[in-house]
Amino acid sequence: MSKVVEIENLTKYYGNRRGTEGVTFSVEEGDIFGFLGPNGAGKSTTIRSMLGLIQFDKGRVKIFGKEGKSVREKILSEVGYIPSEAMFYPDMKVKDIIKMAANVRKLDCKEEADMLCERIKLDTEKKINELSLGNRKKVSIVCAMQHKPRLFIFDEPTSGLDPLMQTEFFTLIREYVEKGATCMLSTHVLSEVKNYCKNVAIMRDGKIIKVDTVEEITKTNAKRIKMIKDGRKENFLYKGDLNKLIDELAGHNIEDILIEEPSLEEIFMNYYEE
Repeated sequence: MSKVVEIENLTKYYGNRRGTEGVTFSVEEGDIFGFLGPNGAGKSTTIRSMLGLIQFDKGRVKIFGKEGKSVREKILSEVGYIPSEAMFYPDMKVKDIIKMAANVRKLDCKEEADMLCERIKLDTEKKINELSLGNRKKVSIVCAMQHKPRLFIFDEPTSGLDPLMQTEFFTLIREYVEKGATCMLSTHVLSEVKNYCKNVAIMRDGKIIKVDTVEEITKTNAKRIKMIKDGRKENFLYKGDLNKLIDELAGHNIEDILIEEPSLEEIFMNYYEE
């Protein structure tokens, strides 16, 4: 598989304030790549630097094997981007916004746009200022997908969408990926990474702290222990040999005990907090 995105030592400061530092990772063709981290970790700064929306201080960004200002327009013609907060002209109708987005690319996207609007239940006759946050996000989705790009870069794309629309959105992503697209998904929703992504980069405090498959990252020898011991309820995360724990409990009155896998949130929070 070829690499669609290659980022090396990407560093961006806002004056004395850190944006990103030494960010390095790559995204392979055909992947739904999770870009995970809490709010303020530096995910949006990384994405905006990739797209040329802000100028980074040092490092390299290659998309489709190309880099530099001279090829940026060519690169962006094959990218579909959803910002975390999309802004549109408030008095324009949805259908006119969607058509304007297609016209900027000098493309006729009507057939694909109509399909997308039907799938995500978007009323194109309404004005932007009449829409809820979720419906404005739907406009972003159509504008980003209608030209069938090779690469999707989505920054918190499901915020504001109801659960049914979130499911339909990811169904659409999978359909486009099956046809050859690649997706980079920035999110802090852990279940999205677990359910839809193959590989993931975890970001904290402006730095990448882990890049691996979702399967490997969610493997853990830790167990969540819930029990009633000597008349008291105890609930804790245990790492280590369970036989030693059982030995330690010998001689105590164990009224009830439950040993289970830790939640996805607990596994990832461990990366955030270490």
